[in-house]
Amino acid sequence: MKVGIMQPYLFPYIGYFQLINAVDTFVIHDDVQYIKSGWINRNRFLLNGKEYLFTFSVKKNAFIRFINQRYYSDKFEMEKGKFLRVLKQAYSKAPFYSKIFSLTREILSHKDLNVSSLNLFGIKKFCEYLGISTPMVLSSELKKNCSLRNEARVIGINRVLKATHYINPVGGINLYSKELFSKNGLKLLFLKSSEIKYEQFNDAYLPGLSIVDVCMFNKIDDIQAFLNQYELKS
Repeated sequence: MKVGIMQPYLFPYIGYFQLINAVDTFVIHDDVQYIKSGWINRNRFLLNGKEYLFTFSVKKNAFIRFINQRYYSDKFEMEKGKFLRVLKQAYSKAPFYSKIFSLTREILSHKDLNVSSLNLFGIKKFCEYLGISTPMVLSSELKKNCSLRNEARVIGINRVLKATHYINPVGGINLYSKELFSKNGLKLLFLKSSEIKYEQFNDAYLPGLSIVDVCMFNKIDDIQAFLNQYELKS
């Protein structure tokens, strides 16, 4: 069984969905430390031909560390309104604007402002839209050794799930030891996305933007083809 593990990002890039689609079980790593300025509460889309970074603020609490213990701030409704106005300005002439704007608004109207809950709701809604049916589990709900850290923790999660293969984005290739995974009965693979290009109005193409951007400009069939444009490296 192939397993992938990622933190619950907000409207992540297409490589995130390639990983979900490539594995048999996808683990949402919700019980790890929330890191400010990561991709948990922010992402990028296209605005007037340039990259636009959006951020939703998270309540400050020095005593709460984990992602699944954090909440979006009391300014969320105001920030959501601004985000949707900018999204409309950015994409109102995109071919699939109406459908994706409605989907994005639905996600941001999720009643639970817990960061992990809202982000996971968004991930699942885009998976549903794209026809991705991979089962997802929360790391926090697995009976695992919570004292383990880093590579040992990832191996522990895989062993709980009885995985045979662990697939990680290629950006983490220097974080893991193939030999250590092999000693634990796991084949370690890295997913490297192929170049994905599509028309973004008449602007020069900007790669790596949020899945929102991908879905604004592309038919579902084309995005499903994008999901398979990668190679697995050992």
